[in-house]
Amino acid sequence: MKYLPLVKGLVLAYQAFESHSAIHIKEMGLTATQFDILATLGNQPPMTCKELGEKTLVLKGTMTGVLERLEAKGLIEKFINQEDGRSYMIGLTKAGEKMFKKVFPEHLAYLDKAFQKLSKHQIEQAVHVLQEVTAIFN
Repeated sequence: MKYLPLVKGLVLAYQAFESHSAIHIKEMGLTATQFDILATLGNQPPMTCKELGEKTLVLKGTMTGVLERLEAKGLIEKFINQEDGRSYMIGLTKAGEKMFKKVFPEHLAYLDKAFQKLSKHQIEQAVHVLQEVTAIFN
């Protein structure tokens, strides 16, 4: 099976990235999942839980607990969806916006230090190959 080294490489690359990224996110007082939600809600209008789930890497079963913890920290607010009273809209509070404006650029700068080790061409090649791999499964 000629593709097994590719599968192993994808998994190892993802695990290495997650490990590297999580260290910095934890230093900023967040979990990777909390950061993902803050980053998704940042500079965006409020969205439903379903929309948030589609735009993040957060699994549906995990979403409720993470949202409750972010709400307890005062970083997000939930309110009734005016278009569908059965669902909630989720948006950042002023404190959440402030946190987003602090942690998002800091984390991009942190990741930039690692990705600077790759040339622009290497990044473009990697993106292209990953898009091709993704297309196989879509």
